[in-house]
Amino acid sequence: MDKELLRVVIILIGMLVMIGMLLWHFFKSLRERREAGDYFDDSEYSDRLIDDFEVEEDDDEMDIFPSHDVVDGDGLLDDESIKPVPKESAKPDAVKGQSKTAYPALIEFSLVARADEGFNGEDLFDAFEHVGLVYGSVKVFERIDKNRLVDFAVASMIEPGTFPDTHLDEFYCPGIVFYMQPREVDKPLAVFDDFIETIDTLAMELDGVVWDNQRQPLTAETIAQFRQMLAR
Repeated sequence: MDKELLRVVIILIGMLVMIGMLLWHFFKSLRERREAGDYFDDSEYSDRLIDDFEVEEDDDEMDIFPSHDVVDGDGLLDDESIKPVPKESAKPDAVKGQSKTAYPALIEFSLVARADEGFNGEDLFDAFEHVGLVYGSVKVFERIDKNRLVDFAVASMIEPGTFPDTHLDEFYCPGIVFYMQPREVDKPLAVFDDFIETIDTLAMELDGVVWDNQRQPLTAETIAQFRQMLAR
């Protein structure tokens, strides 16, 4: 074989090797992208969760309420006028007849620690477990109904609002935020009563003060007006 033909053969073999390597890298990266696409992206879900809780001013029913008769978390449900109605006496037909657009889009209350250091992670997890809240996939706590749907959620006041699942003894936050979307639940009044009762229990267990969405102490009158609004 002359030298010129040998040189051509060597060049062709080198090109084939390079093409084979490129094809191997291409199929490998394609397979990795396909496998990565099968996993759930928590960050995207967290963004959607935060967006879901944004409310237009027209939907905010809360700044019309006065701020007297302060309730500091030592018994939100002591007043007879705001105690939950027993479930057997509820009127589901009346609730079903109510247009959901008449309900506020979002009800948001907060529980702020009296202690300067805030709430400790271990204390929070123990208290949440005691009231039956579940640690969700987006790292906030949720009340889950019998149909596995979320009735309301509890987030940390520290951005981005999530709770860690490790090193709980090292985690502290100044408070926690409770979110409820009345338009998204089947029985808004019953869920609201559970919402308030849960806040009341946690306020006493964790030693905190309950605020409304205006960062003012939550009042018995505010709770009563929300119950009246959701009972129509």
